Amino acid sequence: MNLLELERETAKMVLTLRTRNSQLGKDLINYLRTELTLEEVAGLTIISVERLLFWSDTDSVFWAIENIIPADVMLEVQRITSVAAYKRLIDKGLTPGKDFSVDAQGKLLMNVEARTAILTR
Repeated sequence: MNLLELERETAKMVLTLRTRNSQLGKDLINYLRTELTLEEVAGLTIISVERLLFWSDTDSVFWAIENIIPADVMLEVQRITSVAAYKRLIDKGLTPGKDFSVDAQGKLLMNVEARTAILTR
């Protein structure tokens, strides 16, 4: 997927999430699943959610998570974000197994220092 295609598909996803139309959202995700890998659909979802959060549209984010984003896509989003967070924590000098870890479901577990570090630049 080139940058123009990524931008086009992200714009579609953002607009669809903002409409809060379940059928439209499910149809778009089903279409994307035929054209892209699971990792690419999850990445596009992350970018779309980021844009909604930037626009302070948290209600649409929660609605999408509850109503249209399939479980396998959410698991892939969690995997991608956990890996990114894990790398960021290591870069900040925190110790895996001591300050943070990942459970069997891929959920990132963090102590107070790690939580603070992940939220600061």
